[in-house]
Amino acid sequence: MPFFLFLCFIIVLVSIRQVNEYERGVKFTLGKFTKMVNPGWRLIFPVIQSMKKVDLRLRAVEVPTQECLTKDNISVGVTAVLFFKVTDASKAILNIESFFYATSQLAQTTMRNVVGEVSLDDLLSKRETLAERIKTNVDSTIQEWGVTVVNVELKDILIPDDMKRTIGKQAEAERERRATIIRSEGEVIAAENIAKAAKMLSQSPGALHLRTLDSINDISSDQSNTTVWMLPIEVLKAVEGLKDFMADHKKK
Repeated sequence: MPFFLFLCFIIVLVSIRQVNEYERGVKFTLGKFTKMVNPGWRLIFPVIQSMKKVDLRLRAVEVPTQECLTKDNISVGVTAVLFFKVTDASKAILNIESFFYATSQLAQTTMRNVVGEVSLDDLLSKRETLAERIKTNVDSTIQEWGVTVVNVELKDILIPDDMKRTIGKQAEAERERRATIIRSEGEVIAAENIAKAAKMLSQSPGALHLRTLDSINDISSDQSNTTVWMLPIEVLKAVEGLKDFMADHKKK
């Protein structure tokens, strides 16, 4: 009798399994799925019963660099990070052999397909939108495995060196275009202001004379300035007229 009790105690001791708070157990009896096992100590009798534990914590899997061809036939290398977690431990064990490996492979394939549907400009400027598309496509498939995608982030985009130089030239040309437009707009505004000033000076008697005197005063304050006097064409005509008058007076 004591031996029998001792044997029972050994069997019970060996049958104890601990399931942590962040885990769930999948219990099998004679090879058939029995039930889900919650956290705590549980009895799993050897030979006739077995249990597989599944970690429910958030996992991060790095999608290795994928050589992708964009819609405009440019080869790029794309690296991403996929965050997912198990929501149904029974499906993760019963419906797929290795949900971690399968999720990683599906993420790689989906990323290549999504990148191949967009141009390089969209890939560089709409990274968040593409990451959301990858997340949606992957999540729609792995729901059957009891796994859900929490987030996808495009980690790095590798562009060939010759394409980097081309993008740099394009950016430089764009900056030059903007600078030319801004400079021309400034010239238009300056011309409008000069026209308004000229109109105001022409309508105010003596304003042009005062402006001329003010300019002369500014020039005279610095002796290094060179003063150039512009004579109106009317003055030259008056001089020619005086010359002709003097010539006629001598003839008489």
